[in-house]
Amino acid sequence: MLQSLLDEVKDEKKASLIVADSKLGSAIAKLPGLKLEIVSDSSTDDVYRAIREHLSSLIPGLTPEDVTTMSLGLSHSLSRHKLKFSADKVDTMIVQAIALLDELDKELNNYAMRVKEWYGWHFPEMSKIINDNQAYARVIRAVGMRQNIAKSDLSEILPEEIEAALKAAAEISMGTEITEDDISNISDLATQVIDLTEYRAQLAQYLSARMAAIAPNLTQLVGELVGARLIAHAGSLINLAKSPASTIQILGAEKALFRALKTKHDTPKYGLIYHASLIGQATGRNKGKIARMLATKTALGMRIDALTEEKDASGEFGNAQRFKLENKVRALEGKPLLPKGTHIELSKPAQTNKWEIKEAKKYNAAADAVMEDAPAAADKEAVESVKRSKDVVVHPDSEMDVDESEEESEEEKPKKEKKEKKEKKDKKRKVEEVEEEEEKPAKKEKKEKKEKKDKKDKSEKKEKKDKSEKKEKKEKKSKKEKS
Repeated sequence: MLQSLLDEVKDEKKASLIVADSKLGSAIAKLPGLKLEIVSDSSTDDVYRAIREHLSSLIPGLTPEDVTTMSLGLSHSLSRHKLKFSADKVDTMIVQAIALLDELDKELNNYAMRVKEWYGWHFPEMSKIINDNQAYARVIRAVGMRQNIAKSDLSEILPEEIEAALKAAAEISMGTEITEDDISNISDLATQVIDLTEYRAQLAQYLSARMAAIAPNLTQLVGELVGARLIAHAGSLINLAKSPASTIQILGAEKALFRALKTKHDTPKYGLIYHASLIGQATGRNKGKIARMLATKTALGMRIDALTEEKDASGEFGNAQRFKLENKVRALEGKPLLPKGTHIELSKPAQTNKWEIKEAKKYNAAADAVMEDAPAAADKEAVESVKRSKDVVVHPDSEMDVDESEEESEEEKPKKEKKEKKEKKDKKRKVEEVEEEEEKPAKKEKKEKKEKKDKKDKSEKKEKKDKSEKKEKKEKKSKKEKS
């Protein structure tokens, strides 16, 4: 628009052009071929102010309402530019969603504990049978009083074996009797627990959809919850993308870092990234290595998500880097590697209305070992590994010889330890005696020196006293003579 205006006016010799911005005016004046007089001083502000006041009369068909809406839109756009706010910037939605999700978890725990404690006075055995908060609240809302459990059908909420156990426990329950008013208040609180649980599931779906759209590579590497917490801790996705991998690794552990720097102890190896599934797969000694590698790949993935104009919603880079990290974890742990081309998908909880029993890991008693038998077992494993590596066939008689020699060595161990202790004590005594003999002449010399010093000090003190007494006598004599 400005270029077309200048093309129309450039041939005029006596024309003047008023420009509100002085820098723009000086730039226009430097253009070749223009013979216009550029005016950009204090008088231009007055001219523009008069044009704005009488704009509706100067332009036909323009109403004052149109002018007000135009000025309002202009002020909004300027304020957005100054505050650096963009309507398309949706990482703020992630920050708010993860903060609300954490608060909902706390509130849900408080409400569920209150429901169990309140209804536990009436039916205390139910909390031991049903350990899921939502299923507990749904049973209360469906049943009400304990006496109604035998008549009610809970097949939509509980499995058959749990329902049978619950009905059997209700018949012999030791709980107190409550009124209808009490059960109505308890059921209202149970309804709140159910509504909050459903809203939390909906919010988690919303958060995972937002994370997959905004930061797909970050989601593939660390998961939506850890990724959202990292973004919330940094403030925005751009701020997180600007951070180096070392900062991402310990993000969330600032207190521990500064405490370690003050006390000159080891700095922390991980912060919020510790909750990623890759670090959870590694054992204790390998967690630091995996955290460092995951932080480097996460930094690269976040820069791709934040700075590329055309985002890849599939997160191919994040999936490829996760495949490499999975193989590194397996190599460190001694597990078989994944085949090439394996697409790794993050595990998502199945949404079911019915509560299902999850089997817990059973205790393996075969893995126990008594401390006295532990060294013998370790020696046996070492012997077996040597045999396997050399592919040597060993007769059972030779194995018995090995066991006998091990038993003999175990019997001889305490005797050897006693002998070593005695030898160490004898050596210490000899060393102490030699040191005392060496220190004796040095002590004698020190004593002699101290005695000499004491004699000198005594003689000096006596001389001083004698002198002071002589002076006093002389002064007394002189006073008497004068008198």
